[in-house]
Amino acid sequence: MTNKPTLSFWQIWNMCFGFLGIQFGFALQNANVSRIFQTLGAEMEALPILWIAAPLTGLIVQPIVGYCSDRTWTRLGRRRPYFLYGALLASAALVLMPNAPVLWMAAGLLWLLDASINISMEPFRAFVGDQLPPSQRARGYAMQSFFIGVGAIVASALPWLLTQAGVANTAPAGQIPASVRYAFYAGAVVMLGAIGWTVLRTREYPPEQLDAFDDASPPGPVRAPRDARSIDALPWLVLGAGLIAWIVVAGLAKELYVLGGGLLAYGLALLFVAHTRAVNAFTTIMADLRNMPGPMRRLAVVQFFSWFALFAMWIYTSAAVTMVHFGSTDPTSTAYNDGANWVGVLFAAYNGFAALAALVIPRMVAAWGLRVSHLVNLWIGGGALVSIVFIRDPDWLLLSMVGIGFAWASILSLPYAMLSDCLPARKMGVYMGIFNFFIVIPQLLAASVLGVLLKLFFGSQPIYALVIGGSSFALAGLCVLRVREPRGVAAATSHA
Repeated sequence: MTNKPTLSFWQIWNMCFGFLGIQFGFALQNANVSRIFQTLGAEMEALPILWIAAPLTGLIVQPIVGYCSDRTWTRLGRRRPYFLYGALLASAALVLMPNAPVLWMAAGLLWLLDASINISMEPFRAFVGDQLPPSQRARGYAMQSFFIGVGAIVASALPWLLTQAGVANTAPAGQIPASVRYAFYAGAVVMLGAIGWTVLRTREYPPEQLDAFDDASPPGPVRAPRDARSIDALPWLVLGAGLIAWIVVAGLAKELYVLGGGLLAYGLALLFVAHTRAVNAFTTIMADLRNMPGPMRRLAVVQFFSWFALFAMWIYTSAAVTMVHFGSTDPTSTAYNDGANWVGVLFAAYNGFAALAALVIPRMVAAWGLRVSHLVNLWIGGGALVSIVFIRDPDWLLLSMVGIGFAWASILSLPYAMLSDCLPARKMGVYMGIFNFFIVIPQLLAASVLGVLLKLFFGSQPIYALVIGGSSFALAGLCVLRVREPRGVAAATSHA
């Protein structure tokens, strides 16, 4: 076996540049979808369930794309075909979404947009693991975080920038303002251009060469595979069916059906796998899920609480800031649209600070290691998210974005650097897709319970969703303590 060659700065730059386009699309989605939904008539309590398309799509698409890309080899390579096809579909969705005439169509286009972005994004994570030796992976994921920050700065602030340039920022009831529509059109162009650059300017190792490198197998012992058993499905089936029955009998919020249905669906999937001899994408993904390495299991808990916090922020920041800091809940009012634009600026700011943090994080890792660095960044982000409750001047919210930016940059890089060192090269794609379950599942949970929690305990005040998010960041930081420092990184740190 041989070592993978180290790559130059510009080679890593080229392989990560496509993430600028991916995040341009995601940032437009995160900063503007709640605004689009409210403009088309959505009630506050309905926002989480309307967002359900995004995480549900990721749950389905990401492991399938990872599984398929592990088994793909074409003239474009292994991962790059998925970059390109996903970008084409996402660009079409970006053009169509701000022109949706009714709420149900906008929700459907969110489904298409998120699925398409996921087709491009999931293989990018595996791409870094494929191309870089372990000693450079933290740098590669940090470079991705840098481009995520840069792309999102412009995308999040674009409606505000267009408004400053004289583009209309208000529209009649039920119509999306021109500032939002033009921003989405620009997003389509940037996504295609950035991903096209990576497709054209990079190369990939053929499968047989990739398997020959000395990092092709995970270091240390690997959990022995377990056979699926019918009894494993029973707790999930009972929990899911019981929750659905309780919702029906007690007349609970309909959003909770998502949680009950998810538990029931997982139980049924386990039952199916236990009684089939078929070997296909579904059974392989389920087997890999059950037999994933121990470090991945511990990191999954960290991801769960981290992304629950992020989803709470993305859903409710627009509603919270427009209500508390700009004093309006009317989507046709100037105050509401000024507030919604300011949220775009805030999201641009935290992504900008994330781009700067991505330059600092490798130094943090060199000094403290991956684990402690991630813990510190998550706690900084949790405190920053809670601080929004106490700040009343919207300009000072920019200070909160500094902490959120550090947490965001860390979430996008350090867990993947810790994870990639424990995964076999031949399964890098499918395991990266499975790892994203623990990004998607907390988003589904947030869509199910956040609206209910706010209504029951906080008088439907959206700003308290940010407090829940900050607490979730703090829990994620504590869970990092259960994760062992990868051996290669620990050795490099001790000699820094």
